[in-house]
Amino acid sequence: MIAQYPPMGWNSWDCFGAAVTEDAVRANAEYMAKHLRPFGWEYVVVDIQWYQPTATTHAYEPFSDVRMDGFGRLLPAENRFPSAAGGAGFRPLADYVHALGLRFGIHIMRGLPRMAAHRRLPILNGAFTCDQAADPNSICAWNPDMYGLRCDLPSAQAYYDSIFSLYASWGVDYVKCDDIAREYPRCEKEIEIISRACRNCGREIVLSLSPGPAPLERAEHLKKYANLWRITDDFWDEWRLLRAMFERAEKWCVHAGPGHWPDADMLPVGALRQCYGGRDWTRFTQAEQRAMMTLWCMMRSPLMIGGDLPQNDDFTLRLLTNAGVLGIEKDTWCAHPLYTTETECAWIAPRKDGNGCYAAAFNLSDETRTVTIPPEAVELPFTKAEEMWSGRIQSVLTAALPPHDAAVWKLTNE
Repeated sequence: MIAQYPPMGWNSWDCFGAAVTEDAVRANAEYMAKHLRPFGWEYVVVDIQWYQPTATTHAYEPFSDVRMDGFGRLLPAENRFPSAAGGAGFRPLADYVHALGLRFGIHIMRGLPRMAAHRRLPILNGAFTCDQAADPNSICAWNPDMYGLRCDLPSAQAYYDSIFSLYASWGVDYVKCDDIAREYPRCEKEIEIISRACRNCGREIVLSLSPGPAPLERAEHLKKYANLWRITDDFWDEWRLLRAMFERAEKWCVHAGPGHWPDADMLPVGALRQCYGGRDWTRFTQAEQRAMMTLWCMMRSPLMIGGDLPQNDDFTLRLLTNAGVLGIEKDTWCAHPLYTTETECAWIAPRKDGNGCYAAAFNLSDETRTVTIPPEAVELPFTKAEEMWSGRIQSVLTAALPPHDAAVWKLTNE
């Protein structure tokens, strides 16, 4: 099954925006292989604008001269990805990532390049042209590169089939499709034909839909046609955004399961926003980073690191390699909150093997608080409680937590 567990990896957006280069991707892949792979991290994802030669920041350049082939399919900009020269595309970079024991992913926008429609380029196999597939009335509100497709016509399926065939030939393992997850109902059919192209391309590719918030009432449709879908707009290093995620996680957690995972977005930890120059470190406190990792793992969100990995400090590396906390992603099912108040929250995640569960406590207040989960709230019997961040063995589920911090216990019968 594709995405049997929530995917774990790195994405270039938070640190490099639209301007990531091949050297940066290789450096992050090498770091992941050396330091993170033993803990389950495996995907290396090149985010937006990899086809734009002039990208330098997180900003989008209106109507830039994007690189594409004669069939209207976007290609890596060779000045930023030198190994793509000669029509090789992302195959050499994907091969390099695979040789490290990792998997390779890319970002795409829904639709096709406006330039391809204006030039009336043929779609692969020649039955249609790009202008016949394009819908000029379906335009992304924040990125000017693409037209959506006329999804009632066979030309739309033909175009998506052509690009996923290309991605399969490159060795792509993960596709993040943007400008689509929150665009119901207008993009519902487009999700279906993208999914069909992805599933029929001859390679197992994880399909992720962005940005959110995806509509909760369309959860079953999302579960049928995608592996991941965003439940929030872009998530950054601000407490107010993390605080709001508790409500989103409560609503979406019941839809997490093998092959389909509600996605709380990237982990903005470590060195962020590097394309603007200087050293821009995450604004989250260490306590907030623990709370974020705890919540993401308890709800079994996909985990995508946003920082430039080679710049990680000791704290960030420890945060990302806590095997006990990361184990929640694979060891549990049916996670859900026990209670939420203005000042604290508690979650429980039963273990699949039937031996106890995980319980997490969060201090949502701006003051240090002692948070206690009553034994009767857990319901499942346990004889041992190990707190995963500190390693302490406790007899009661209580912790004195700084503002915005979390504790998480592995409860077992031993």
